[in-house]
Amino acid sequence: MYQKMVLPNGVRIITEEIEHVRSAAIGIWVGAGSRDEKTGYEGISHFIEHMFFKGTEHRNARALAESLEAVGGQLNAFTTKEYTCYYAKILDEDLDLAIDVLSDMFFGSLFEEKEIEKEKNVVIEEIKMYEDSPDELIHDIFSEQVWNDHPLGKPILGTEESIRALNREKILTYLSEHYAPDNVVISVAGKIKHNDIVAKLSAHFGTFKRGGRRILEETPVGQQVERYQTKDTEQMHILIGVPGLGQDDEDIHAMHIVNNVLGGGLSSRLFQEIREQRGLAYSVYSYHSTYVDTGLFAVYAGTSPNNTQEVIECILEEIMTIRNKGITTEELERTKAQIKGGLYLGLESVSSRMSRLGKTELTYNRVLSPEEVVEKLENVTQEDVIRVIGRLWQKDKISIMTLGPAGHEVVLADLLKKIGWDD
Repeated sequence: MYQKMVLPNGVRIITEEIEHVRSAAIGIWVGAGSRDEKTGYEGISHFIEHMFFKGTEHRNARALAESLEAVGGQLNAFTTKEYTCYYAKILDEDLDLAIDVLSDMFFGSLFEEKEIEKEKNVVIEEIKMYEDSPDELIHDIFSEQVWNDHPLGKPILGTEESIRALNREKILTYLSEHYAPDNVVISVAGKIKHNDIVAKLSAHFGTFKRGGRRILEETPVGQQVERYQTKDTEQMHILIGVPGLGQDDEDIHAMHIVNNVLGGGLSSRLFQEIREQRGLAYSVYSYHSTYVDTGLFAVYAGTSPNNTQEVIECILEEIMTIRNKGITTEELERTKAQIKGGLYLGLESVSSRMSRLGKTELTYNRVLSPEEVVEKLENVTQEDVIRVIGRLWQKDKISIMTLGPAGHEVVLADLLKKIGWDD
């Protein structure tokens, strides 16, 4: 299904031909995210993403914005902690245009001083907007505390101070070090021909040279955190978590099942108990953020301040129950079917297929097929589930944070003792 070509300079091209559609999606994936930012460069990965849309040698910002919209296509980008992606979705007949626009942005962006200064204000407003959303802000503060100033824990957007300190010289230095051929994957899916795509992309990406292969900082060691931060909000925002698993960990698929059973959807234990049975929260869920070498497994809930302790107790009790008793056969089979269904339904979109190709090649150095994921998922047993939750959710690893009105603090050790949590 997939074909791969590595250009002489190291750029990887991955394609998937889908004959029955009329569209195509293309993404340029760069192994550069916020965890690659040294002191003084915080937020630069995301800032460069913005600057790619501010004008090139051949197109000004408006022309870039209109280029694909004029033919009904989409042009966008996003930055994560470990990579940045620039992508387009178009009709198959407009693929040449998409390649030309993305290549123009990648190689021809001007990074003019006046545009840099203007965009600093835009990003700072984005940071302020984020800080006004406590249900989002708490996750950044929590990861920063748990990862103890390691770059992986720093916010993707940077801070107002770090953004104001950026300049053209820093941008060009960062590009030269990180936007290197060995660090670039181009994925294309849809009504395409592999050889045609390789020929067209080779003309743009076949000869450029920059930097070298990415070198990650050492793996961060998660710290146990107990933090109660005051903010003038109507709700108390709660986050409880532990360091998680890296992408290649043997327990990663069992962890996904634990996450889904605990708080991954409307049928999850936490949603049913906290929202449906007790009516204590509108939003309650769990998640696992997976990185190359580590992860973060956490549970979030937003509730009235007076219900803070009850919600925290309920979360800890559900986790402890799974630690001690595991999950039922019905839960195991239902969750496997749920994850498998979500995986295959996502493949109905050429954009999702393009993303799977690019992300897995960039992070695993190979394409991770849905069939391979499903096979490993199907092999997970109830014993695996008990092992992974016992491995992660240990008393001396649990961190807690609340963000909201003062006067509703709890003592984690006392709550763990109250519910009988004993390692």
